[in-house]
Amino acid sequence: MAKIDVLRHPEKAKRPENPPLRKPAWIRVKAPSSPVYGETRRLMREQNLHTVCEEAACPNIGECWAQKHVTVMILGDICTRACAFCNVRTGKPGAVDPNEPEHVADSAAILGLRHMVITSVDRDDLDDGGASQFVRCIERLRAVSPATTIEILTPDFRGKTGALETVVAAGPDVFNHNLETVPRLYPTIRPGARYFHSLRLLDEAKRLRPSLFTKSGIMVGLGEERGEVLQVMDDLRSADVDFLTIGQYLAPTTRHAPVARFVTPEEFEEYRRLALAKGFLLVSASPLTRSSYHADSDFEKLRAARLARLAGG
Repeated sequence: MAKIDVLRHPEKAKRPENPPLRKPAWIRVKAPSSPVYGETRRLMREQNLHTVCEEAACPNIGECWAQKHVTVMILGDICTRACAFCNVRTGKPGAVDPNEPEHVADSAAILGLRHMVITSVDRDDLDDGGASQFVRCIERLRAVSPATTIEILTPDFRGKTGALETVVAAGPDVFNHNLETVPRLYPTIRPGARYFHSLRLLDEAKRLRPSLFTKSGIMVGLGEERGEVLQVMDDLRSADVDFLTIGQYLAPTTRHAPVARFVTPEEFEEYRRLALAKGFLLVSASPLTRSSYHADSDFEKLRAARLARLAGG
């Protein structure tokens, strides 16, 4: 497990180190080596874009980038919060790049993306939390690559009146906001957020536009209990969320929140079956599941599942 870079994460360097658990065989992945991976990386540099794939140290980056699937991270690479699970650096962000929407749209067109995921850092310093930049990215992407469907993975916009309404009105195909963990663990894992605020955000997005696909995800292996995970499922269904992702938490460094345990593939399969029984249209649950993993093919499955449910009465 890598040591933390104190220049990149000064706020996390103050945390005590946690001895890492040995990863089981089912969680290991190959290092990126595909030529297409290198081409995708060069394009992101040329377009001056950040990606959550890199910033969050996603284990699936080699597989996804080899298929030219990227999740762009707008509004810079510095977050105003310091969640204990996250590898994105914290501090005072710079100015919003006015050319970013153009770069996002151009990269989608060059890569020939059928489906693009746009996320961001938290920008509590901005009056609208960055909502207007999401809108500009959506609008420019629609103009440059109209065949590309759009999924946005937003922050919680806490305290930013009208931000959610602005983003939903821009017409994304999927609105995603991750709960990340069970409510009991929020004070230590996601201290800058509030569980029920995030839940209400998802509920309100669906109320504002009932045809919108809504999506959320959690990590397991942080010390949550099975009953708490099932309660999160029920809470999300009460907000009419369509798509749930569940993946194994992996500590980016020894100073991030420690991995309490590695959840087995059999447990993930049980969570998947239980979630589907609770009424989600689609569930992705596996050790390597991440919010944007296979997002393009999953979107097609999501649309098919809705049509099948409507046809069934």
